[in-house]
Amino acid sequence: MKILVVGNGGREHALTWNLLQSPQVENVYCAPGNGGTATLTGCHNLPLKIDDFCGLGKAALELGVHMVVIGPEVPLEKGISDYLQSQGLMVFGPTRVGAQIETSKIWSKKLMQAAGIPTAQAAVFTQSSKAKSYIRRQGLPIVVKADGLAGGKGVTVATTVEEAEAAVDSIFQGKFGSAGKLVLIEEYLTGQEVSVLALTDGLTIIPLLPAQDYKRIGEGDTGGNTGGMGAYAPVPIATPELMVKLQEEVFEPAINNLRARKINYCGVLYAGLMISHKLDFKVLEFNSRFGDPETQVILPLLETPLEELMLACVQQRLALMPSIKWKQGVAATIVASSGGYPGYYEKGKVITGIRESEALGVTVFHAGTRLVDEQMVTDGGRVLNVTATGETLHQALGSAYAGIKCIEFEGIYYRRDIGYQAL
Repeated sequence: MKILVVGNGGREHALTWNLLQSPQVENVYCAPGNGGTATLTGCHNLPLKIDDFCGLGKAALELGVHMVVIGPEVPLEKGISDYLQSQGLMVFGPTRVGAQIETSKIWSKKLMQAAGIPTAQAAVFTQSSKAKSYIRRQGLPIVVKADGLAGGKGVTVATTVEEAEAAVDSIFQGKFGSAGKLVLIEEYLTGQEVSVLALTDGLTIIPLLPAQDYKRIGEGDTGGNTGGMGAYAPVPIATPELMVKLQEEVFEPAINNLRARKINYCGVLYAGLMISHKLDFKVLEFNSRFGDPETQVILPLLETPLEELMLACVQQRLALMPSIKWKQGVAATIVASSGGYPGYYEKGKVITGIRESEALGVTVFHAGTRLVDEQMVTDGGRVLNVTATGETLHQALGSAYAGIKCIEFEGIYYRRDIGYQAL
Protein backbone atom coordinates (compact mmCIF):
# COMPACT_ATOMS: atom_id res chain seq x y z
CA MET A 1 0.00 0.00 0.00
CA LYS A 2 1.15 3.54 -0.79
CA ILE A 3 -0.07 6.44 1.35
CA LEU A 4 0.27 10.21 0.97
CA VAL A 5 0.39 12.24 4.20
CA VAL A 6 -0.26 15.96 3.76
CA GLY A 7 1.53 18.25 6.23
CA ASN A 8 4.94 19.10 7.64
CA GLY A 9 4.69 18.97 11.43
CA GLY A 10 5.33 16.61 14.32
CA ARG A 11 1.90 15.07 13.86
CA GLU A 12 2.69 14.15 10.25
CA HIS A 13 6.09 12.70 11.23
CA ALA A 14 4.35 10.56 13.87
CA LEU A 15 1.68 9.40 11.40
CA THR A 16 4.33 8.48 8.82
CA TRP A 17 6.49 6.73 11.43
CA ASN A 18 3.53 4.64 12.58
CA LEU A 19 2.28 3.77 9.10
CA LEU A 20 5.72 2.59 8.00
CA GLN A 21 5.78 0.03 10.82
CA SER A 22 3.10 -1.99 9.02
CA PRO A 23 4.24 -4.67 6.54
CA GLN A 24 1.19 -3.72 4.48
CA VAL A 25 2.57 -0.21 3.82
CA GLU A 26 5.13 -0.10 1.05
CA ASN A 27 5.80 3.64 0.85
CA VAL A 28 4.63 6.83 2.50
CA TYR A 29 4.92 10.16 0.73
CA CYS A 30 4.90 13.38 2.76
CA ALA A 31 3.94 16.70 1.23
CA PRO A 32 5.92 18.70 2.02
CA GLY A 33 7.23 16.78 5.05
CA ASN A 34 10.16 17.98 7.16
CA GLY A 35 13.72 17.07 8.09
CA GLY A 36 12.54 14.10 10.12
CA THR A 37 10.36 12.54 7.44
CA ALA A 38 13.23 13.05 4.99
CA THR A 39 15.34 10.61 7.03
CA LEU A 40 12.70 7.86 7.45
CA THR A 41 13.31 4.70 5.43
CA GLY A 42 10.38 4.19 3.09
CA CYS A 43 9.29 7.84 3.20
CA HIS A 44 9.72 10.32 0.36
CA ASN A 45 9.12 14.05 0.79
CA LEU A 46 7.30 15.80 -2.06
CA PRO A 47 8.02 19.52 -2.63
CA LEU A 48 4.34 20.46 -2.69
CA LYS A 49 2.47 22.98 -0.56
CA ILE A 50 -0.46 21.79 1.54
CA ASP A 51 -2.85 24.01 -0.44
CA ASP A 52 -1.62 22.90 -3.89
CA PHE A 53 -4.63 20.67 -4.42
CA CYS A 54 -3.99 20.17 -8.13
CA GLY A 55 -0.34 19.23 -7.55
CA LEU A 56 -1.19 16.90 -4.69
CA GLY A 57 -3.91 15.16 -6.67
CA LYS A 58 -1.69 14.75 -9.72
CA ALA A 59 1.17 13.35 -7.63
CA ALA A 60 -1.11 10.91 -5.81
CA LEU A 61 -2.50 9.56 -9.06
CA GLU A 62 0.90 9.31 -10.76
CA LEU A 63 2.46 7.55 -7.75
CA GLY A 64 -0.40 5.08 -7.42
CA VAL A 65 -1.33 6.24 -3.91
CA HIS A 66 -4.10 4.18 -2.31
CA MET A 67 -5.11 6.71 0.36
CA VAL A 68 -4.43 10.34 1.23
CA VAL A 69 -4.26 11.34 4.92
CA ILE A 70 -4.78 15.03 5.69
CA GLY A 71 -2.82 16.28 8.70
CA PRO A 72 -3.46 20.03 9.22
CA GLU A 73 -6.75 21.88 9.54
CA VAL A 74 -6.00 24.64 7.00
CA PRO A 75 -6.31 22.51 3.83
CA LEU A 76 -9.43 20.88 5.29
CA GLU A 77 -10.98 24.33 5.66
CA LYS A 78 -10.16 25.05 2.02
CA GLY A 79 -11.74 21.83 0.77
CA ILE A 80 -8.81 19.53 0.04
CA SER A 81 -10.85 16.39 0.72
CA ASP A 82 -13.60 17.53 -1.64
CA TYR A 83 -11.08 18.13 -4.43
CA LEU A 84 -9.10 14.91 -4.00
CA GLN A 85 -12.28 12.83 -3.80
CA SER A 86 -13.43 14.42 -7.07
CA GLN A 87 -10.23 13.02 -8.59
CA GLY A 88 -11.19 9.49 -7.54
CA LEU A 89 -8.86 9.33 -4.52
CA MET A 90 -9.69 7.86 -1.11
CA VAL A 91 -9.20 10.54 1.55
CA PHE A 92 -8.97 10.25 5.34
CA GLY A 93 -10.19 13.66 6.44
CA PRO A 94 -13.58 15.42 6.41
CA THR A 95 -14.92 17.55 3.59
CA ARG A 96 -14.98 21.34 3.88
CA VAL A 97 -18.51 21.44 5.28
CA GLY A 98 -17.67 18.82 7.92
CA ALA A 99 -14.45 20.59 8.87
CA GLN A 100 -16.53 23.57 9.98
CA ILE A 101 -16.78 21.77 13.31
CA GLU A 102 -13.26 23.14 13.84
CA THR A 103 -12.95 26.00 11.38
CA SER A 104 -15.92 27.92 12.83
CA LYS A 105 -16.26 27.93 16.61
CA ILE A 106 -19.72 29.44 16.27
CA TRP A 107 -20.93 26.76 13.82
CA SER A 108 -19.52 24.15 16.18
CA LYS A 109 -21.18 25.73 19.21
CA LYS A 110 -24.56 25.70 17.47
CA LEU A 111 -24.09 22.04 16.57
CA MET A 112 -23.30 21.17 20.19
CA GLN A 113 -26.36 23.04 21.40
CA ALA A 114 -28.59 21.36 18.81
CA ALA A 115 -27.20 17.91 19.69
CA GLY A 116 -27.53 18.45 23.45
CA ILE A 117 -23.78 18.09 24.03
CA PRO A 118 -22.58 19.58 27.34
CA THR A 119 -20.68 22.80 26.59
CA ALA A 120 -19.96 26.22 28.06
CA GLN A 121 -22.57 28.98 27.85
CA ALA A 122 -21.64 31.46 25.13
CA ALA A 123 -22.68 34.53 23.17
CA VAL A 124 -21.70 35.73 19.68
CA PHE A 125 -20.80 39.30 18.75
CA THR A 126 -20.19 41.26 15.56
CA GLN A 127 -19.41 44.56 17.29
CA SER A 128 -16.65 45.39 19.74
CA SER A 129 -18.78 47.68 21.93
CA LYS A 130 -21.49 45.07 22.52
CA ALA A 131 -18.90 42.39 23.27
CA LYS A 132 -17.24 44.62 25.87
CA SER A 133 -20.56 45.44 27.52
CA TYR A 134 -21.32 41.73 27.77
CA ILE A 135 -17.91 41.08 29.39
CA ARG A 136 -18.57 43.71 32.08
CA ARG A 137 -21.99 42.20 32.84
CA GLN A 138 -20.76 38.62 33.01
CA GLY A 139 -17.77 39.09 35.29
CA LEU A 140 -14.37 37.41 35.37
CA PRO A 141 -12.60 35.24 34.45
CA ILE A 142 -14.03 34.93 30.95
CA VAL A 143 -12.98 33.34 27.66
CA VAL A 144 -12.70 35.27 24.38
CA LYS A 145 -12.40 33.31 21.10
CA ALA A 146 -11.84 34.25 17.47
CA ASP A 147 -14.40 32.42 15.34
CA GLY A 148 -12.12 30.74 12.79
CA LEU A 149 -8.67 29.16 12.60
CA ALA A 150 -5.94 31.02 14.46
CA GLY A 151 -3.12 28.49 14.73
CA GLY A 152 -4.13 27.51 18.27
CA LYS A 153 -3.64 31.10 19.46
CA GLY A 154 -7.10 32.62 19.02
CA VAL A 155 -8.33 31.91 22.56
CA THR A 156 -7.78 34.25 25.52
CA VAL A 157 -8.64 33.29 29.09
CA ALA A 158 -8.97 36.77 30.56
CA THR A 159 -8.66 37.47 34.27
CA THR A 160 -9.10 41.25 33.98
CA VAL A 161 -11.54 43.43 32.04
CA GLU A 162 -8.62 45.12 30.32
CA GLU A 163 -7.25 41.77 29.13
CA ALA A 164 -10.66 40.65 27.82
CA GLU A 165 -11.28 43.92 26.01
CA ALA A 166 -7.80 43.86 24.49
CA ALA A 167 -8.53 40.35 23.19
CA VAL A 168 -11.78 41.56 21.62
CA ASP A 169 -9.96 44.49 19.98
CA SER A 170 -7.17 42.30 18.61
CA ILE A 171 -9.67 39.94 17.00
CA PHE A 172 -11.83 42.64 15.41
CA GLN A 173 -8.72 44.53 14.27
CA GLY A 174 -7.67 41.55 12.18
CA LYS A 175 -4.91 39.90 14.22
CA PHE A 176 -6.24 36.51 13.14
CA GLY A 177 -7.27 37.44 9.61
CA SER A 178 -10.60 36.03 8.48
CA ALA A 179 -11.06 34.54 11.97
CA GLY A 180 -11.72 38.08 13.23
CA LYS A 181 -15.15 38.77 11.78
CA LEU A 182 -17.03 37.28 14.73
CA VAL A 183 -16.19 36.90 18.41
CA LEU A 184 -17.41 34.13 20.70
CA ILE A 185 -17.41 34.87 24.43
CA GLU A 186 -17.79 31.91 26.79
CA GLU A 187 -18.11 31.25 30.48
CA TYR A 188 -14.88 30.20 32.19
CA LEU A 189 -14.75 26.53 33.17
CA THR A 190 -12.52 24.99 35.83
CA GLY A 191 -10.93 21.56 35.93
CA GLN A 192 -8.44 19.64 33.81
CA GLU A 193 -8.32 19.88 30.03
CA VAL A 194 -8.30 16.51 28.28
CA SER A 195 -8.19 15.68 24.57
CA VAL A 196 -10.11 12.69 23.27
CA LEU A 197 -9.64 11.88 19.58
CA ALA A 198 -12.10 9.55 17.90
CA LEU A 199 -12.05 7.79 14.53
CA THR A 200 -15.24 7.82 12.49
CA ASP A 201 -16.59 6.72 9.13
CA GLY A 202 -19.67 8.90 9.49
CA LEU A 203 -21.76 6.07 10.93
CA THR A 204 -19.65 4.57 13.70
CA ILE A 205 -17.32 6.51 16.01
CA ILE A 206 -14.59 5.00 18.20
CA PRO A 207 -12.57 7.04 20.74
CA LEU A 208 -8.81 6.59 21.05
CA LEU A 209 -6.82 6.90 24.29
CA PRO A 210 -7.39 10.17 26.17
CA ALA A 211 -4.42 12.56 26.20
CA GLN A 212 -3.53 15.74 28.06
CA ASP A 213 -1.89 18.61 26.16
CA TYR A 214 -0.10 21.59 27.71
CA LYS A 215 -0.92 24.66 25.62
CA ARG A 216 0.67 27.51 27.59
CA ILE A 217 4.28 28.45 26.91
CA GLY A 218 5.23 28.85 30.58
CA GLU A 219 5.56 26.36 33.39
CA GLY A 220 2.58 26.14 35.69
CA ASP A 221 0.40 26.86 32.65
CA THR A 222 1.36 30.51 32.43
CA GLY A 223 2.06 32.79 29.48
CA GLY A 224 0.65 32.80 25.97
CA ASN A 225 -1.13 30.01 24.14
CA THR A 226 0.85 27.80 21.78
CA GLY A 227 0.11 24.87 19.52
CA GLY A 228 1.08 22.63 22.46
CA MET A 229 4.27 22.26 24.53
CA GLY A 230 3.93 18.63 25.55
CA ALA A 231 1.46 15.83 26.22
CA TYR A 232 0.97 12.41 27.74
CA ALA A 233 -1.48 9.53 27.40
CA PRO A 234 -3.54 7.91 28.80
CA VAL A 235 -4.98 10.35 31.36
CA PRO A 236 -6.00 9.00 34.80
CA ILE A 237 -8.91 11.44 35.23
CA ALA A 238 -10.54 10.05 32.05
CA THR A 239 -11.69 6.82 33.69
CA PRO A 240 -13.30 3.95 31.73
CA GLU A 241 -16.67 5.03 33.15
CA LEU A 242 -16.13 8.58 31.95
CA MET A 243 -15.11 7.36 28.49
CA VAL A 244 -18.42 5.49 28.23
CA LYS A 245 -20.28 8.72 29.09
CA LEU A 246 -18.27 10.64 26.50
CA GLN A 247 -19.23 8.09 23.86
CA GLU A 248 -22.91 8.37 24.75
CA GLU A 249 -23.16 12.11 25.45
CA VAL A 250 -20.57 13.64 23.11
CA PHE A 251 -19.37 11.51 20.21
CA GLU A 252 -22.54 9.70 19.20
CA PRO A 253 -24.73 12.84 19.40
CA ALA A 254 -22.14 14.77 17.38
CA ILE A 255 -21.88 12.24 14.56
CA ASN A 256 -25.66 11.74 14.53
CA ASN A 257 -26.18 15.49 14.19
CA LEU A 258 -23.63 15.70 11.37
CA ARG A 259 -25.38 12.87 9.57
CA ALA A 260 -28.75 14.58 10.06
CA ARG A 261 -27.24 17.58 8.25
CA LYS A 262 -26.35 15.28 5.31
CA ILE A 263 -22.64 15.55 6.19
CA ASN A 264 -20.73 12.31 5.56
CA TYR A 265 -17.92 12.88 8.08
CA CYS A 266 -14.84 10.67 7.66
CA GLY A 267 -11.65 11.06 9.67
CA VAL A 268 -10.89 12.24 13.20
CA LEU A 269 -13.35 14.03 15.46
CA TYR A 270 -11.35 15.44 18.36
CA ALA A 271 -13.08 16.75 21.48
CA GLY A 272 -11.28 19.18 23.75
CA LEU A 273 -12.85 18.69 27.18
CA MET A 274 -12.85 20.33 30.59
CA ILE A 275 -13.27 17.71 33.31
CA SER A 276 -14.04 18.82 36.86
CA HIS A 277 -12.84 17.15 40.05
CA LYS A 278 -16.33 15.65 40.31
CA LEU A 279 -15.79 14.08 36.84
CA ASP A 280 -18.43 16.29 35.25
CA PHE A 281 -17.38 17.45 31.80
CA LYS A 282 -18.10 20.00 29.08
CA VAL A 283 -16.79 20.24 25.53
CA LEU A 284 -14.55 23.27 25.00
CA GLU A 285 -14.15 22.72 21.26
CA PHE A 286 -14.11 20.17 18.47
CA ASN A 287 -11.26 19.71 16.01
CA SER A 288 -11.48 17.94 12.67
CA ARG A 289 -8.04 16.26 12.53
CA PHE A 290 -5.40 14.51 14.61
CA GLY A 291 -4.16 16.64 17.51
CA ASP A 292 -0.59 17.90 17.73
CA PRO A 293 1.16 16.88 20.02
CA GLU A 294 -1.50 14.40 21.20
CA THR A 295 -0.89 12.19 18.16
CA GLN A 296 2.75 11.84 19.20
CA VAL A 297 1.72 10.11 22.46
CA ILE A 298 -1.30 8.15 21.22
CA LEU A 299 0.32 6.41 18.26
CA PRO A 300 3.29 4.91 20.18
CA LEU A 301 0.71 3.01 22.26
CA LEU A 302 -1.43 1.86 19.32
CA GLU A 303 -1.12 -1.85 18.52
CA THR A 304 -3.81 -2.16 15.84
CA PRO A 305 -2.36 -1.18 12.44
CA LEU A 306 -3.28 2.45 11.80
CA GLU A 307 -3.78 2.04 8.05
CA GLU A 308 -6.40 -0.67 8.70
CA LEU A 309 -8.40 1.70 10.89
CA MET A 310 -8.09 4.54 8.37
CA LEU A 311 -9.16 2.33 5.46
CA ALA A 312 -12.15 1.11 7.46
CA CYS A 313 -13.18 4.75 7.94
CA VAL A 314 -12.72 5.64 4.29
CA GLN A 315 -14.64 2.54 3.16
CA GLN A 316 -17.36 3.08 5.80
CA ARG A 317 -16.92 -0.29 7.52
CA LEU A 318 -15.58 0.80 10.90
CA ALA A 319 -18.33 -1.11 12.69
CA LEU A 320 -16.91 -4.37 11.30
CA MET A 321 -13.44 -3.80 12.76
CA PRO A 322 -12.33 -5.69 15.90
CA SER A 323 -11.78 -3.65 19.05
CA ILE A 324 -8.70 -1.43 18.92
CA LYS A 325 -5.73 -2.97 20.73
CA TRP A 326 -3.38 -0.88 22.87
CA LYS A 327 0.04 -1.49 24.35
CA GLN A 328 0.39 -1.32 28.11
CA GLY A 329 2.03 1.70 29.65
CA VAL A 330 2.20 5.47 29.22
CA ALA A 331 3.65 7.74 26.54
CA ALA A 332 4.90 11.29 27.04
CA THR A 333 6.31 13.93 24.71
CA ILE A 334 8.23 17.14 25.40
CA VAL A 335 8.26 19.92 22.79
CA ALA A 336 11.55 21.71 22.13
CA SER A 337 10.70 25.13 20.72
CA SER A 338 12.58 28.05 19.20
CA GLY A 339 13.49 30.97 21.45
CA GLY A 340 10.78 33.61 21.26
CA TYR A 341 7.95 31.24 20.30
CA PRO A 342 4.94 31.78 20.25
CA GLY A 343 6.07 35.26 19.23
CA TYR A 344 8.87 36.10 16.82
CA TYR A 345 11.62 33.50 16.41
CA GLU A 346 14.52 32.92 14.05
CA LYS A 347 14.97 29.91 11.80
CA GLY A 348 18.03 28.09 10.50
CA LYS A 349 19.64 27.22 13.85
CA VAL A 350 21.80 24.09 13.68
CA ILE A 351 20.44 21.17 15.74
CA THR A 352 22.75 18.66 17.42
CA GLY A 353 22.23 15.67 19.70
CA ILE A 354 19.27 13.96 18.02
CA ARG A 355 21.19 10.70 17.51
CA GLU A 356 22.45 10.77 21.10
CA SER A 357 18.89 11.33 22.28
CA GLU A 358 17.49 8.44 20.27
CA ALA A 359 20.33 6.20 21.49
CA LEU A 360 18.66 6.44 24.91
CA GLY A 361 15.56 4.72 23.49
CA VAL A 362 13.36 7.75 22.88
CA THR A 363 11.74 8.71 19.58
CA VAL A 364 12.31 12.23 18.27
CA PHE A 365 9.49 13.46 16.06
CA HIS A 366 10.41 16.50 13.99
CA ALA A 367 7.92 19.37 13.99
CA GLY A 368 9.76 22.37 12.54
CA THR A 369 13.00 21.16 10.95
CA ARG A 370 14.67 21.16 7.55
CA LEU A 371 17.54 19.08 6.21
CA VAL A 372 20.16 21.34 4.60
CA ASP A 373 23.33 19.74 3.19
CA GLU A 374 22.90 16.76 5.55
CA GLN A 375 22.60 19.10 8.52
CA MET A 376 19.37 19.46 10.51
CA VAL A 377 18.27 23.05 11.19
CA THR A 378 15.27 24.68 12.85
CA ASP A 379 12.41 25.72 10.58
CA GLY A 380 9.51 26.51 12.90
CA GLY A 381 8.34 27.57 16.34
CA ARG A 382 7.87 24.06 17.65
CA VAL A 383 10.99 22.23 16.52
CA LEU A 384 11.08 18.70 18.00
CA ASN A 385 8.88 16.35 20.03
CA VAL A 386 10.99 14.09 22.24
CA THR A 387 8.77 11.10 22.98
CA ALA A 388 9.16 8.12 25.29
CA THR A 389 7.08 5.28 26.71
CA GLY A 390 7.26 3.60 30.10
CA GLU A 391 5.31 1.48 32.53
CA THR A 392 4.33 4.64 34.40
CA LEU A 393 4.05 8.34 33.58
CA HIS A 394 7.03 9.00 35.84
CA GLN A 395 9.17 6.59 33.79
CA ALA A 396 7.98 7.94 30.43
CA LEU A 397 8.64 11.54 31.43
CA GLY A 398 12.01 10.64 32.93
CA SER A 399 13.10 9.08 29.65
CA ALA A 400 11.75 11.95 27.55
CA TYR A 401 13.51 14.58 29.68
CA ALA A 402 16.75 12.59 29.60
CA GLY A 403 16.44 12.53 25.82
CA ILE A 404 15.75 16.23 25.40
CA LYS A 405 18.80 17.14 27.51
CA CYS A 406 20.97 15.66 24.73
CA ILE A 407 19.59 18.07 22.13
CA GLU A 408 20.97 21.53 21.52
CA PHE A 409 20.28 24.47 19.21
CA GLU A 410 20.55 28.20 19.79
CA GLY A 411 17.58 29.45 21.82
CA ILE A 412 16.14 26.00 22.66
CA TYR A 413 13.30 26.17 25.17
CA TYR A 414 11.07 23.50 26.71
CA ARG A 415 8.75 23.23 29.69
CA ARG A 416 10.06 21.17 32.58
CA ASP A 417 6.68 20.42 34.18
CA ILE A 418 4.78 18.38 31.60
CA GLY A 419 2.50 15.90 33.38
CA TYR A 420 2.59 17.81 36.68
CA GLN A 421 -1.15 17.49 37.26
CA ALA A 422 -1.06 13.70 37.15
CA LEU A 423 2.22 13.41 39.03
